Amino acid sequence: MTDIIPLSDPRVAEVTEHECGEPLVDLREIPELRLDPRQADDTGAYAHLRSGAIKRLLQAQRLLPAGIRFLVVEGYRPPDLQRRYFESYAATMREAHPGAAPAVIRELASAYISPPEVAPHVSGGAVDLTLCTEDGTELPLGTEVNATPEESEGACRTAALDISDEARTNRALMDRALAATGFVNYPTEWWHWSYGDRYWALLRHAPASRYGPAAPPARPA
Repeated sequence: MTDIIPLSDPRVAEVTEHECGEPLVDLREIPELRLDPRQADDTGAYAHLRSGAIKRLLQAQRLLPAGIRFLVVEGYRPPDLQRRYFESYAATMREAHPGAAPAVIRELASAYISPPEVAPHVSGGAVDLTLCTEDGTELPLGTEVNATPEESEGACRTAALDISDEARTNRALMDRALAATGFVNYPTEWWHWSYGDRYWALLRHAPASRYGPAAPPARPA
């Protein structure tokens, strides 16, 4: 099996960033995509993605079997929120691994939360999602979205073996549809897919990312 490249890998930060200028678009205005409110925030940032990523997500959904849709959990994440998430989980890792070097803690934390300076969600090109039926009933994918490696005993990894055949089949459905339309998966999180960010550029051997950090959407009036 190919080694996982963590988001803490220096090669990710070394990717050249080219901002293409695509806007963040509110998924709540895209009726074809179902949006789950579990990560909702006051500004509605979670419901936004870059226009190019949305175009590809809609293409991917059309590749799914009849009666199955994507359920989007989170898209764009403001930089300050990303930083809080990372620092909180890094503190958990320091407690679990006393005496570990800072670089080790950074790598352990990045298996679940990306370092803020390279975070795909901050670019507006990353999306956390799962599968559901037409009425919104979630399909079995092996773990909950956002399950930590500790609580899932590693089943959050996309290629985890200790999951049901049904969950494995459903993960394969997501993989085929999203990879076919240009997304890449972060292998420690089956639900995390991105397009246009630095991690995408590294895995796709692109000369540069398409997206840099995006400015938060305007707060609703």
